[in-house]
Amino acid sequence: MATALEDPPWWLGDFAEFAADRHCMGRACVMITAVGALLTDGEAAHPQALLERARQPGRSAGALARTLEDFFVGHDLAFGLDQDARLAAGRRQRRVDGTPEPFRPAVRLFGDHLVRCRERARRAGTHPRSDSTLEGHIALVRDLARFLVAERAKADWATVQADDIESFLNAQPSNRRRRLGTARQFFAWARRQRIVLVDPTQAVALTPHRGFTGRTLTIAEQRRLFRRWTGGSVHPHEALAGLLALLHALTNAELRGLHVADVDVARRTLRVEGRPHPVPLDPVSFAAVEACLIHRAALGTRNPHLIVTKITKPRATPASPAYLTHVLDGADVRTKTLRSTRLVDLVVSLDPKLVAEALGMNAGGVLDYLADHVDSGRLVEANL
Repeated sequence: MATALEDPPWWLGDFAEFAADRHCMGRACVMITAVGALLTDGEAAHPQALLERARQPGRSAGALARTLEDFFVGHDLAFGLDQDARLAAGRRQRRVDGTPEPFRPAVRLFGDHLVRCRERARRAGTHPRSDSTLEGHIALVRDLARFLVAERAKADWATVQADDIESFLNAQPSNRRRRLGTARQFFAWARRQRIVLVDPTQAVALTPHRGFTGRTLTIAEQRRLFRRWTGGSVHPHEALAGLLALLHALTNAELRGLHVADVDVARRTLRVEGRPHPVPLDPVSFAAVEACLIHRAALGTRNPHLIVTKITKPRATPASPAYLTHVLDGADVRTKTLRSTRLVDLVVSLDPKLVAEALGMNAGGVLDYLADHVDSGRLVEANL
């Protein structure tokens, strides 16, 4: 191929070796052939242009585009693909399209406003909102618009009143705080844009739910799950996610971010991003980590993360949030429930300030997990 090209790029041989190290020989040959076709199609042949033309339409950019991206970015030849940004823009657009027609233009402008605010936050060096946060805000405003059309027979934001907002919030009382916060943000923006004259959310009171109200596991349920994850009959990823969430209160994001370099085998500790101190591993948790290391070694991957799937095997990206969400489906439990159970137990048993320091949390947020109810199953009956 290099001899057939009039001006072969210097990186062609290096890319062939790069692809062969990460894929089987057949797929590597297909990729090299595809790169040759891109170099001879008469279009621009610089790395960034090749990346854009190698991208496949749809949710996935394709194996060729991802491999080219890893190679070019690693050699400082291109900026990479904006696949995540494109997918996020598509998700936002689908939420806007799901809004009833009379309310849709304002929701579209509100979504653009949220994106601009995030870009300003990035330039200012503050904490920009994530894509999921922006999508959640747009989805809540969309749900409010659907409610106004279906339940209140209204077709204009200017006609929304406080009782409409109150009825919308009462439909999901457990989600009141988040829905009211988003509604207040939307109507404050709408008032500045002269879409509404009066903010209907100002007259709506926020009834705070003090204390933790989520679901936790009983002692019997915890024992059942512990036996399941220590018996060696489940997938290593399920056992790792379950035990680290149940015993060490790790979140999905913390589990996805674990790297092999974070495991200190000699000291039996685990470094978790966001926590100021290494997490000491008990024998059961350390055994789950070792099982994941063995499973990862069998895949023959260069992915630096501890949890590697078939999709992320040829990449350097972490496992998807959806994978961590469903990895515990066999146990019929969620990471959030396991983490909440552990937090409640820690805060009740220890000083909340110590718990906040160990987990890298805000001390005020930890206090929400303080309970005023004692599980009778955990009391030792005194023989008087």
